[in-house]
Amino acid sequence: MSTAPNLTLDEIEDEALRLPARSRAELVESLLASFSRPDPDVQREWLDEAERRCRELVEGRVEGVPAEEAFARARAGLR
Repeated sequence: MSTAPNLTLDEIEDEALRLPARSRAELVESLLASFSRPDPDVQREWLDEAERRCRELVEGRVEGVPAEEAFARARAGLR
């Protein structure tokens, strides 16, 4: 479709609806996946943060909190 940039949304939809069901399903999957592609910079920052937190735990600079307690604190903060 990059060769026909002047198509309107309605025209694209009309063309898509002419596709066989399997092709439409693949198109839907591809379009939905495009919303959840992670930003590489954000992904790198989260990885750095996870590595930092892991290092702090391993080195004994922080103590872990049991999941039950963490969830209880989170629920209490929502009230």
